[in-house]
Amino acid sequence: MGKALRPLWALGLLAGMVMTSEVAQAQSVLRVGAMAGDLVTLDPHRATTSQDVGLVSWMFNGLVRFPPGSANPDAIEPDLAERWETSADGRVWTFHIRKSVRFHGDWGEVTADDVVFSLKRAADPKSSSFAGDYAGIDSITASDGSTVVITLKEPDLKLLGLLSNYHGGNIVSRKAVEALGEAFKTKPVGTGPFSFTDYQPQRHVELAANARYFRGAPKIDRVVYRYINSDNTRELAFVSGELDLIDGKREQIWVERMKKQPKAQVDIFAPGEFRTLHINSRIKPLDDLRVRQAIAYAIDVPQIIKFVGKDVTVPGRSVVPPGYLGEAKESWTVSYNLAKAKALLAEAGYRDGFTVPVVVSNVSAQLPIMEVIQAQLQRVGIKLDMSVVDHATYHAQIRKDVSALVFYGAARFPSADIWLNEFYHSRSTVGTPTAVANFSHCNAGDTDIDAARIEADPAKRTALLHAAQEKIAAQVCAVPLFNLMQVWVRRPGLDLGYQLDGTLNLAPPITEASTLK
Repeated sequence: MGKALRPLWALGLLAGMVMTSEVAQAQSVLRVGAMAGDLVTLDPHRATTSQDVGLVSWMFNGLVRFPPGSANPDAIEPDLAERWETSADGRVWTFHIRKSVRFHGDWGEVTADDVVFSLKRAADPKSSSFAGDYAGIDSITASDGSTVVITLKEPDLKLLGLLSNYHGGNIVSRKAVEALGEAFKTKPVGTGPFSFTDYQPQRHVELAANARYFRGAPKIDRVVYRYINSDNTRELAFVSGELDLIDGKREQIWVERMKKQPKAQVDIFAPGEFRTLHINSRIKPLDDLRVRQAIAYAIDVPQIIKFVGKDVTVPGRSVVPPGYLGEAKESWTVSYNLAKAKALLAEAGYRDGFTVPVVVSNVSAQLPIMEVIQAQLQRVGIKLDMSVVDHATYHAQIRKDVSALVFYGAARFPSADIWLNEFYHSRSTVGTPTAVANFSHCNAGDTDIDAARIEADPAKRTALLHAAQEKIAAQVCAVPLFNLMQVWVRRPGLDLGYQLDGTLNLAPPITEASTLK
């Protein structure tokens, strides 16, 4: 009898294993390949790198948000705030927080206190990379448990952008930040459609669906966000079916090849990351205006754009990205001229050229372009001693002020005011307590940038922003190159749940409406 029962027991075990396997297979797991070797930080008030901001956006919300698939400031809609009012003079904004929205895990409901804490944290240079953006805020207070009042020093129409689900606008749990301390950067706590579950350095981050998400439980159960710095490895993993969504190579030839793949949907979308060559005037001989001018004249931007490709680039016209509110179109007037470059170097005492140290990221969106720039500058005797490092090391090194030229790409809320404050105001200079991303040590536009921030008249404000751009261009603090559009590739079975026209967070939003077949 015992012998006869054993096969039935074995069959029962096998059936249980099959059922367990079927449950596991039924779970929807999105596999993502990011162009990076590792994360830098998942603290939303510190996250600035491409590999971090997209992932952060899947875990956090702002008071307001850009709708999924949109980077249009005119489309901003409620998020954690269900509604708001503005005073007649435009200085006092009152936000009413949704009730019963919960943070991930056991960190409780979102309150006005969390919002006040988050925004003050975003405005503090000790805890935020975006503190300068919030300089126009006079006070942030909670009038009750679900109402936040923000008072501005002067009216500011871009305030909603600062409170959106982007950069400093993300709302964090006060209890979690205070309890976790430094660990918060690798154990983030938000309110978004997905919650953090695991991080394996240089391997992956895992997220799980937030079943209590206030817009509804996500249809994708889990996200595995893998760090794969090699373009070839990411592409092979996608083609072989190991990945569902990858960070693409932003080059014309690559895009055209991927479009021919039968199981690939190529998404090219805004905003572009504005590629700029910042010139570090702290390092000699770059402190000489004539040398900086020579560098600008020696760079053949049309050749670089032809190299990268027409579908993925938009030429720069100012030190501010194309299309940003307040951009001074055509304020950059330097064009390729080798004769002028050589003459300026000779006048400055560098007829035979010179050599400077440059730190370069090994990612495909940077290294090939810097190699082209290196060859172009070589024509006038300027030699770049390039140290090629992984992307995380590159970010660390350029903030230590060791690179003579800093090739940098970024996208920000589309306002010249924000861009100029972050990249060209002296208070944002790297190496200072209020550092953001002024790699050039530029101060040419400080007076106009500050005046624009408090100017209530829109026309006068725009004029001041234009004046700042013209002065920065005249001092050749940097050479504007081009906007490089975002390129991601997904399986046709990944339905994002919206039309992807743009996203300030640089990666396609994965939301509660996204599905995977």
